[in-house]
Amino acid sequence: MDSRAEKAEAVYTRLNAAYGIPDWRPAFAPVDELILTILSANTNDRNSLRAFERLKEQFGEDWDAIRVAPLDEIKKAIRVAGMYNQKAPRIVNALEKLHREIGAYSLDHLAGMDVDEALEYLQSFPGVGHKTASIVLLFCFRKPTFPVDTHIQRQSQRVGISRAKAPPLEVKRDWESLLPDADYYALHLNLIRHGREVCDARSPRCGECVLQTICDYAHEHRAG
Repeated sequence: MDSRAEKAEAVYTRLNAAYGIPDWRPAFAPVDELILTILSANTNDRNSLRAFERLKEQFGEDWDAIRVAPLDEIKKAIRVAGMYNQKAPRIVNALEKLHREIGAYSLDHLAGMDVDEALEYLQSFPGVGHKTASIVLLFCFRKPTFPVDTHIQRQSQRVGISRAKAPPLEVKRDWESLLPDADYYALHLNLIRHGREVCDARSPRCGECVLQTICDYAHEHRAG
């Protein structure tokens, strides 16, 4: 590859060929996505979704009932997601902030903000970091921000888009500087899928990888 931009385009194109181009279609309302993403920290998608569904079921899908509920009841509902002692107060604090500032459990006002303003607003919620904020904005509003999880960070470093020890925010900036906004959603989902199915953290299956010929890690380990 002559440049990182060419490599980024090749990664995008090859993953699309392998997995298809996902249609952008919000699966959850913005507040639901926010709460679900809070629950997803340090657990898998299956457990975070189970916790989310139990929470909604236990309280009749009523965010106001969750906001005023005893913390122990919320912890019990979300226990399957782990870290419930931290996640339950974060959920309540997020709902309290919306109730106090917006007067409703809605994030629809983010649609009218530019991406930096919206990121700053979401990160003002206790326990909400850049990745969570970016997920809400990309998935619910298709705003041009690229969330970076551990799968994306690992692959970006291995393939040579980002330097070996680049932190998530640097990886995010790398991709955003190399590809157009419209590519972020498909790339995010396909990199996560590829990280789970092929580019494993401990045992990457380089021989099966569609990125093998452009991947620094694969070249180094083949040479070794």
